[in-house]
Amino acid sequence: MTTRPLDPTLFLPDPEPRTVKTTILSVDDHVVEPPHLFERYLPTDLREKGPQLIETPEGHEVWEFEGALYTQVGMNAVAGRRPESVKLEPFRFEHMRPGCYDADARIADMDLGGIQAQMNFPSQITGFCGRVFAAAKDREVGLACVRAWNDWLFEEWYSPHPDRIIPCGITYLADPELAAAEIRRNAERGFVSVTFPERPHAVELPNLWDRKHWDPIIQACVDTQTVISLHVGSSGMYAFPEGAPVLQLGATLFGQLSLAACAEWLWSGYPLEHPELKIAMSEGGIGWVAMLLDRLDNIIDRSRYGLGWDMRPAEVLKRNFWFCTLDDPSTIDTRHRIGVENILFETDYPHGDSTWPDSQSVIEEAWGQVPKREIRMMCSENAARLYRHPLPEIVLPRD
Repeated sequence: MTTRPLDPTLFLPDPEPRTVKTTILSVDDHVVEPPHLFERYLPTDLREKGPQLIETPEGHEVWEFEGALYTQVGMNAVAGRRPESVKLEPFRFEHMRPGCYDADARIADMDLGGIQAQMNFPSQITGFCGRVFAAAKDREVGLACVRAWNDWLFEEWYSPHPDRIIPCGITYLADPELAAAEIRRNAERGFVSVTFPERPHAVELPNLWDRKHWDPIIQACVDTQTVISLHVGSSGMYAFPEGAPVLQLGATLFGQLSLAACAEWLWSGYPLEHPELKIAMSEGGIGWVAMLLDRLDNIIDRSRYGLGWDMRPAEVLKRNFWFCTLDDPSTIDTRHRIGVENILFETDYPHGDSTWPDSQSVIEEAWGQVPKREIRMMCSENAARLYRHPLPEIVLPRD
């Protein structure tokens, strides 16, 4: 789509390119679905039934799908905005940096911020994980929307920039056989991850103990080495007390959401049964992980609540799970308990939490005491190994 000049009353000037002191493979960033996505990638006979970008009487651009409205991005596309201009109402596309929805502009922003590669999650109309399409009343349209989203990411983001984009897809979780087939289709063309709702039952999908539903899906991930990436909030938030500040509570409790989801996926038994299964907890931080490991040991060694597995639950957690951090300046000191090899870095572009364009200095300031070898592992090498993504010839920082 044609981009307009950025409004200087809304946007800060473009930052100067940051000096690259650390090689960054960011495993949690986001794309914004552009207006042409469904028009271009849905089958012709389904386009009128797919998501439509419409303008409200107030002048907001929102998606309409099956009679429901979805705000474009809200607080989720604020990269480069002047802080005083950030509000909660839905944005128009000219209220976003083009890097939110245009691949070439994203690469340019990655270069400004000193970011080698990114893995991107969907935005509002897709539900972070495809849940909107899984819940579609018209199943044919829902499945077609999933495939259209994946085809768009493949054609416009990954294929032109295979060394810079780590391809993560969605799948049609309403049907286990179709979900497995889409995971396999994507894997054949280079996708290395799929995103699910972190707590499926919370969005009216079968829970993780419904083996008839989940067995084919999990098996497809194992067979194709597809990493399951679970983005915090992709299945909504917990119920808040009436009158509570929902935005503030929601943003505060990301770690709690990730902790609960991680425990549920662990005790589903799938990680125990599938040593090769890989699960990444995205945007939940790492401050809760050492506590979870301690608790898992406690329920084996003291309370005896956790008996029944041939392998200690904490060992399964460290074998099958990876954890994502923006910086965690206080709890980075727990990294050896967690396992330095299990920690990944994110920049979260273009969200309000994002460290862009200053991710390089954030690492330097928050982790200045961390040995360079461990910084390389957490910022790039672990992600490269997990997601099978190439690293540049020289990986920084050097010893």
